[in-house]
Amino acid sequence: MRGDVVLYRRLLQETRPYWLHLAGLFGLGLLASPVALLTPVPLKIAVDSVLGGHPLPVFLQPFFPESAAQSPTAILLFAIGLLVAVAALGQLQGLASTLLQAYIGERLVLDFRARLVNQVQRLSVSYHDSRGTADSLYRIQHDVPAIQNLVDGVIPSVSAAITLAMMIIVTVLLDWQLALVALAICPPLFFLSGVYRPRMRSQWRHAKKLESSALAAVQETLGALRLVKAFRQEARETDRFLRRSREGMAARLGLALLQGRYGLYVGLTMALGTAAVLLIGVRHVRTGALTLGQLLLVMGYLAQLYQPLKTISRKAASLQSYLASAERAFALLDERPDVPERLHARPLVRAAGAVEFQHVFFAYNSDRQVLHDVSFAVPAGARVAIVGTTGAGKTTLVGLLTRFYDPTAGAILLDGVDLRDYRLADLRDQFAIVLQEPVLFSTSIGENIAYGRPGASDLDIVRAAKAAGAHDFIASLPRGYATPVGERGIQLSGGERQRVALARAFLKDAPLLILDEPTSSVDVKTEAVILEAMDRLMQGRTAFLITHRLSALATCDARLQLEQGRLVETAPTLAYQVR
Repeated sequence: MRGDVVLYRRLLQETRPYWLHLAGLFGLGLLASPVALLTPVPLKIAVDSVLGGHPLPVFLQPFFPESAAQSPTAILLFAIGLLVAVAALGQLQGLASTLLQAYIGERLVLDFRARLVNQVQRLSVSYHDSRGTADSLYRIQHDVPAIQNLVDGVIPSVSAAITLAMMIIVTVLLDWQLALVALAICPPLFFLSGVYRPRMRSQWRHAKKLESSALAAVQETLGALRLVKAFRQEARETDRFLRRSREGMAARLGLALLQGRYGLYVGLTMALGTAAVLLIGVRHVRTGALTLGQLLLVMGYLAQLYQPLKTISRKAASLQSYLASAERAFALLDERPDVPERLHARPLVRAAGAVEFQHVFFAYNSDRQVLHDVSFAVPAGARVAIVGTTGAGKTTLVGLLTRFYDPTAGAILLDGVDLRDYRLADLRDQFAIVLQEPVLFSTSIGENIAYGRPGASDLDIVRAAKAAGAHDFIASLPRGYATPVGERGIQLSGGERQRVALARAFLKDAPLLILDEPTSSVDVKTEAVILEAMDRLMQGRTAFLITHRLSALATCDARLQLEQGRLVETAPTLAYQVR
């Protein structure tokens, strides 16, 4: 229960920027109550005052001329006019509520989704390494809209509660005994809600977890589609998706059964209440305590009395799905990065580039030690080759430089200052990175080159492309620098993608450079072009080059040899110190 209170409080905080809009929506919802009260009145007038000869209701007599009050035709026309007016008012109220509700809901979803997108980018690489990206995507795309649905559900529930209160008052004034009988169903309804609500919430959490798992299967398949096709494993991947999806389907069917059973008990309880009121009401008409018109009015109010109760009960069931989604979305927001920024972190404009590792240990988890007591120092402007067998810890070592991870022990210094003492954004601005598999976005070549400097001029982009040896092939394309590269740069060859990535590094002009196997997947001719561009790129910068190619090692000033996470050999050729 306490957890629910905290959840509701957080949801209220999310809606704070739109409280005025919500107040307007609430006001429109309040209009539903008088409309609901007026809806059965025309029928009561027609039965009692037109057919039965009873006088008009007291509250209408001041608005009706005395001469017309004696004419059944005039009264009937008035009843018909009132019926149309009430219906029109109800429709206008519904339209205004729908439009305002849609606006508030869409803005809430957009704002909440933006916060989660920002959050998943802030979270450490290790978080996404361990959890995968599909779960985060599911929460952003499918769980976030819960906040809109909660608004859509809570406002009608509040309006229904107010309408319920007004209906109770009117029914008590008409016949307090009938009102008591009608309200006797409330305790059983509250009991049913208390029993089924937590069970439905738990089942919804389970179902959403299974759906996220099915989405992960599809994402993995599409990410490795060429491999799937090459090994003719389409049927296997489809079966994997179906297996996970069937689990989700079974969970949803269980939910449907649970909600159906709840709805059945609610409906039967209300039917019993209606039957009891009808039985007693007929007796009251026979004894003269009520007129037939009044009984019809009571039954009309009873239907509208039960409608809010039905709305509240139905929303209590459907809200469990939205509350489960909100819990998942807030859980993602509550995740703390493994690489936090210190409270009074130091700013850094441009580093000189001196790097030192002091007895650095690193483990992805407690049973997998990756780096063991690594210590060395590199002067500013040096070119360092990092070599070793697969799994030796080379990529992990440079990942620590950019604070994708933090050491589990020891320290890494940049210009004599611990990396953890710098502002994280300033620190990462000091690095340009070129990966083994260059990452390009599905925009134009020019935009990909300018990714590190979004405000760069066209002239700067062309200069960077020329320095990387990419200008000639870009200029030969029909749309030049405006050519879309496709998803992950699929429209370009491997060598072309690598040169675009080098151009991006040239344009960023960072003082430190990380090159992770940049020539491993290109031919000899393309390698020569890339090595020439790399040589220009490394000039005047502290560069770390992960490579197995002897041709690339020739351009370096020093070499670090890693084996099983340990520094086993160094080959410095400049003023270079290994500890």
